[in-house]
Amino acid sequence: MRPWIVGDDLWALIEPLLPPWPEKVPGPRLVPDRQCLQGILYVLHNDIAWQLLPLELGFGSGQTCWRRLERWQKAGVFDRLHRILLAELNAVGELGWSRACVDGPCPREKGGADTGPSPVDRRKAGSKHHLICDGRGTPFKVVTTAANVNDVARTLALVDGIPPVAGRPGRPRRRPEALLGDKDYDSDPNRRELRKRRVLPVISRRGAPNVEGPGKLRYVVEQAFALLHQFKRLAVHWERRTELHDAFVSLACSLICWRRLKKTRT
Repeated sequence: MRPWIVGDDLWALIEPLLPPWPEKVPGPRLVPDRQCLQGILYVLHNDIAWQLLPLELGFGSGQTCWRRLERWQKAGVFDRLHRILLAELNAVGELGWSRACVDGPCPREKGGADTGPSPVDRRKAGSKHHLICDGRGTPFKVVTTAANVNDVARTLALVDGIPPVAGRPGRPRRRPEALLGDKDYDSDPNRRELRKRRVLPVISRRGAPNVEGPGKLRYVVEQAFALLHQFKRLAVHWERRTELHDAFVSLACSLICWRRLKKTRT
């Protein structure tokens, strides 16, 4: 299995989203977009330096793929792809809106942007991912912050960051019915803000026993993180520019959604 190979069905979704090139571009002939995308996916899956991308694969140089990634990120290609795939999942009833789950695992060391002192080891700068997913573990939104940013500080940003998801009759949906979180998300002001958004907060309180029911339901967010960090480029944040790391994150979320959509079609 070569997961970086882009099939015809996936390419049919991505190609219309790509910004057009000028008809006459000076210099050597451009590497086709599909080949560059496969080079980007190769780096995402294998976590190699851009300059080590093997030329014999036919994906172009690492610099070429990096420039294409930058161009597509500026055009919002990966965010739009993620939104389209969420709508496809919603259309076939594969999104669970009855609850959403939030979490932010232990910080990861990295050498890119948005670093901060790690709570685990303050001698090293680190970052962390904050994730919100639906009740079935499909990622809605991922936010990257410095390692010393508390989970509770990103609760509302994650909820408000859920894109409008179409696919069903009526207006696109953006809010789950309930939000599940552990004690790291204990905040009465956040609870009030969630209720204003018509989202029921199901969040454990500090100093109180863990609520057994939500604990059993929150396993899906751990599963979502496991799927996300199977993309080795995301396990350690090496990108010097946060927007390029976010491009990788959006692309990984899109691929997770694409795999789930393919399962419904088989």
